[in-house]
Amino acid sequence: MKTTLLTRRVFTSAAALAAACVAAPALRAQPKLEKTKLAIAVGGKAAFYYLPLTISEQLGYFKAEGLDVEISDFAGGAKALQALVGGSADVVSGAYEHTINMQSKNQHIQSIVLMGRAPQIAMGISTKAMPNYKSLADLKGKKIGVSAPGSSTNMVANLVLSRAGIKAADVSYVGVGTAAGALAALRSGQIDAMSNTDPVMTMLEQKGDVKIVSDTRTLKGTLEVFGGPMPAACFYVQADFVKANPNTCQALANAIVHGLKWLQTAGPSDIIKTVPESYLLGDRALYLASFNKVREAIALDGVMPEEGTRTALKALASFEPSIKADKIELGKTYTNEFARRAKERFKA
Repeated sequence: MKTTLLTRRVFTSAAALAAACVAAPALRAQPKLEKTKLAIAVGGKAAFYYLPLTISEQLGYFKAEGLDVEISDFAGGAKALQALVGGSADVVSGAYEHTINMQSKNQHIQSIVLMGRAPQIAMGISTKAMPNYKSLADLKGKKIGVSAPGSSTNMVANLVLSRAGIKAADVSYVGVGTAAGALAALRSGQIDAMSNTDPVMTMLEQKGDVKIVSDTRTLKGTLEVFGGPMPAACFYVQADFVKANPNTCQALANAIVHGLKWLQTAGPSDIIKTVPESYLLGDRALYLASFNKVREAIALDGVMPEEGTRTALKALASFEPSIKADKIELGKTYTNEFARRAKERFKA
């Protein structure tokens, strides 16, 4: 009788332990985060360029990974980069090419998860300021609006102009942001042309305010401008941060890839319900038209394509004399370690 009771007790305890193990796989699977409170800098959060960041934030995917994020929105990517270099931000949601640019200045930053597989930047000429525009050569001496000087919108403009023999010093770049201020700057005649993201460019295009002369909002357009795949928005951090905070980097990648997975099946109405009302710039129909235009430019799984990093280096070196292609170690500008794990977890 005693033996039977003891056996039953042992069996019950073992069963309870097994049930506890089954019930708490997540507790064992989630390693302790080195840093839970993070400051994220972004330049123009309302742009579709950064939609995966907004989706992951609005749907609580950062919280689900144990992260408490504070997102600061700057006028452009160059300002967000300054926040990282200055120490007021831990992470930047910004253009991949900054990792190459900074390495040329002996400062090492690294992409940990990709959000965009095309720059989503279009360049347009103001139909009001330049009604007789014939070719890019006409832009010499003109004012060109960009999100912020030194940002990816500026980089695309430099690349497009350089192919027409126009140097950066031959034009004046004006920072106009990526939202209502950009629309106002072009419509009021403060600038003659603009290189910017959606939804701004689609809104100007559909109202007849600009004539598009270069377009990287689609994969086909990106191939025409850059000659290959061109990675765009990513999360980048200081290289030392990756070494010191691998679990935190994994949590960040998880949150973004979770958002990318959601975006693959989200319908236009889902997007409208999820993003803040102010992002729509007062025109839902145009916002949705813009989304449909850039949808394919959003990354699918967070993994950085090696070929894309080579395209970015070639593009930057073509107009930026300080970047010597043979001196840049592309392998140090990104890691796919975290994105690959997140891709497997979310089946992205």
